Amino acid sequence: MHTDTERCLRAVRSKDARFDGWFFTAVLTTRVYCRPSCPVVPPKDRNMTFYPSAAACQQAGFRACKRCRPDSSPGSPEWNHRADLVARAMRLIADGVVDREGVPGLAARLGYSARQVERQLLAELGAGPLALARAQRAQTARLLIETTALPMADIAFAAGFSSIRTFNDTVREVFALAPKELRARAPKRAADGAAAASGASGVISLRLPFRAPLNPDNLFGHLIATGVPGVEEWRDGAYRRTLSLPYGHGIVALTPRPDHIGCRLSLTDPRDLTIAISRCRRLLDLDADPAAIDDQLRADPLLAPLVDKAPGRRVPRTVDEAEFAVRAVLGQQVSTAAARTHAARLVTAHGEPVDDPEGGLTHLFPGPERLASLDPESLALPRSRRTTLTTLVRHLADGDLALGSAGGWDEARARLTELPGFGPWTVEVIAMRALGDPDAFLPSDLGIRRSARELGLPHTPAALTARAAAWRPWRAYAVQYLWAVDDHPINFIPARDAQVRT
Repeated sequence: MHTDTERCLRAVRSKDARFDGWFFTAVLTTRVYCRPSCPVVPPKDRNMTFYPSAAACQQAGFRACKRCRPDSSPGSPEWNHRADLVARAMRLIADGVVDREGVPGLAARLGYSARQVERQLLAELGAGPLALARAQRAQTARLLIETTALPMADIAFAAGFSSIRTFNDTVREVFALAPKELRARAPKRAADGAAAASGASGVISLRLPFRAPLNPDNLFGHLIATGVPGVEEWRDGAYRRTLSLPYGHGIVALTPRPDHIGCRLSLTDPRDLTIAISRCRRLLDLDADPAAIDDQLRADPLLAPLVDKAPGRRVPRTVDEAEFAVRAVLGQQVSTAAARTHAARLVTAHGEPVDDPEGGLTHLFPGPERLASLDPESLALPRSRRTTLTTLVRHLADGDLALGSAGGWDEARARLTELPGFGPWTVEVIAMRALGDPDAFLPSDLGIRRSARELGLPHTPAALTARAAAWRPWRAYAVQYLWAVDDHPINFIPARDAQVRT
């Protein structure tokens, strides 16, 4: 979008927050870059130029605006509905792969040479993987500076910097403030809605931005209703769950607010902050573009009333692709309650215990490596489903099946289809919630067919698929609107004072 100057100018003049993250405005006279909704008086048109990423602005010598904090704007929705090299690279960089494994590690995961990855990112984003990772490290450093009492040296290494000097230089260059000056400004920023410091040791509180509107009912309702006991719970108005992270584990509490998602993270290692935030944003689908999605779905006269009634529905996703694939198999042809029971037994027997002084979380969900050694006879499942589960776990543990950000959606679908017991419903629900494909569709789902019949839509799988061609590439969001027709717990958030220890 940054190449469409007239469209960018209109967005800046109207301070349209829907375009935050789509592009960034660099002001030639002040050498500052802003998000489109920056509250200051817009500069003259001739003094503005536009970039596709914060990293490109920083690489061109611009520093972040102190008013609108463009480095913390929602991510570009481009990486949600694409599965090409650049989109997969951006998702991996958001997960901290460059910080942990370097550019060669990023390239190896993508299956391309480092030079090819660099060339593609430069061509589309104006910055290479190192610059993009550097911009992310700067944002992580800012969060730690403003929301914790950690010493600056600890923050430098936790944010992924190789030295304190590089940390100091980067913070000054990006924010035009020294690290200590950023910390001194933090109390003022808290009043303006930035991340606020938490009194609890090791707990980081921050706000996760999104593009409005966002309807939290099906998003949180689905996560709560299907939550695995010991791994997830609803407590005091927040969805809480445990996280398995590269350097340790964590517990997150996510609270829906009118203009943001409240996020409280408790981490055993602060180096996991970047990937924890990335996974929480992905879980709640916070980088989606609801205006584009809803506008297309409204074009269908039978879907339009659903969209107008409760716009901004998101797709509830996952923090761990392998975990969701296992849970999808456990949920085959059984009720939501039965699927939770099966998952709870698996967690109790094989999950790693954790301590949760604030609630009732007890375990991490077991990874494929732990589950690879389980005894199939110990599973209270039909023989065919035991075979399906053990085969899936073995392929995940061996690395033969990749469900993470590095792989393509079509390739993952093909590999899943080859496994015994994986029919279209299981493959598509994994594609929708684990892989993040916005066009995944479930025409054989009983709830979808029931809703389609009630709305007057075709309700046989073939006919409904044909009708849904007009909804592409947003069929996964159409699924959320169709599911909402039913009076099912996944569509409702419990009362704030209810404690649903799932």
